[in-house]
Amino acid sequence: MRYYHNPRCSKSRQALELLRERGLSPELIAYIDNPPDAATLRVLLGKLGIAPRALMRTGEAVYAELGLEDASLDDQALIDAMVAHPILIERPIFEHGDRAVIGRPPERVLELL
Repeated sequence: MRYYHNPRCSKSRQALELLRERGLSPELIAYIDNPPDAATLRVLLGKLGIAPRALMRTGEAVYAELGLEDASLDDQALIDAMVAHPILIERPIFEHGDRAVIGRPPERVLELL
């Protein structure tokens, strides 16, 4: 079990607390400080069953600054942007086995149990 966590995010803290209340201690990955590489992001996207754009926080200033709203950008360009600017990655992500879920709302993490 891995938990891609931003301790400054209240939703991320809430979802982690839900897991801990159930006796779980997933490996914590502070993805802002230790961003996943492109290969890891591709694996996560596969487990989530979503396209790269669906994993992006479109309200972040860097999203607009980089022109990421451009629909002609391919998946690799979006993945590269998330690697370079991990603040763009939606949070939290709970990975368990061959599945993953974005914890928004926080209770979604319980779907994998």
